[in-house]
Amino acid sequence: MDKKQILLINDIAGYGKVATAAMLPILSYFGYSTYNLPTLIVSNTLDYGKFNMLDTTDYIKGVFPVWKELGFHFDAIATGLLASVRQADYISRYCKEQAKSGTPVFVDPIMGDEGKLYNGMTKDSVRSMREMLSVADLCYPNYTEACMLTDRPYQPEGVDKATARTLLNHLRKLGTRSALITSIPVDGQTCVCGYNADTESYFFLPYTEIPVHFPGTGDIFSAVLIRYVLDDHTLEESTQKAMDAVWKLIDLNKDNVDKNHGIPIEQYLNIL
Repeated sequence: MDKKQILLINDIAGYGKVATAAMLPILSYFGYSTYNLPTLIVSNTLDYGKFNMLDTTDYIKGVFPVWKELGFHFDAIATGLLASVRQADYISRYCKEQAKSGTPVFVDPIMGDEGKLYNGMTKDSVRSMREMLSVADLCYPNYTEACMLTDRPYQPEGVDKATARTLLNHLRKLGTRSALITSIPVDGQTCVCGYNADTESYFFLPYTEIPVHFPGTGDIFSAVLIRYVLDDHTLEESTQKAMDAVWKLIDLNKDNVDKNHGIPIEQYLNIL
């Protein structure tokens, strides 16, 4: 496999295995040269209910001119949690510049779940993520985020396949080339659905949920997904690999006492 340089644009949590702290070990383990640009520095995972955040937008504004002067280039960019619409503007413009030389952009529009926004997220967060989808080669919101991005109704009971395809199409209208929707109930079965622009086809991959919650599982999904996509697996194959990895890690850690900390990913890299 031709090992590429990957830039992670995501938050850094001081306490917890989420975002950059979850993705960087996985991609490094697979042999990629992995770099990071923090969008927020967060005291701990948001699941604890109390947290402190530092917005790094001004820092990011100063980073891009330096990197441009030094001639830095990345073979792939993955974005996650963003601090503001202003920050999203800087990042999306940088991604557009990198995309001109063929750099794919993977966007995880982290905002909410179960029909509501996460702690600390606002309507501006939705605007920020719409900005990022305009430069995405692949985005993978969960069902809640897909509804927020497209201004479509969230239905707790789920949707049918036709509605899921329509939701994917609305994501594509925002600019993303290919799209996934995770954790979406389709015809009574929780699944990941997707549209692959390379084959112009839709797919549905069902799975059985393990009834526990860990922060950071979406970041693990993202890292494994990116690994296989960059290794020239099809989007459907890459998605299934990522789903299997997340399911296995949740199953191995389901009895952990402090689930708010996330999954201690370094202990399980060999099973990925």
